[in-house]
Amino acid sequence: MHTCPNCQSKDIGKIGSHQFYCWSCFIEWSVSGDKVSVFQVEEDGTLSSLDDLFFEQEEVSQQIQLG
Repeated sequence: MHTCPNCQSKDIGKIGSHQFYCWSCFIEWSVSGDKVSVFQVEEDGTLSSLDDLFFEQEEVSQQIQLG
């Protein structure tokens, strides 16, 4: 993955073997096979999942296109 799944920026860094960080919108994501998990980095360094925000929108779009 060469662009941020949130803002499409190419200003990303690799922080693990399958983990990335966007320097433009400050989110972190991991890739496992075909699955992407997106996280917000909190002030204390913990990660909060944003998957429900990102992937719920995709499901609604797919349902509209199929309907």
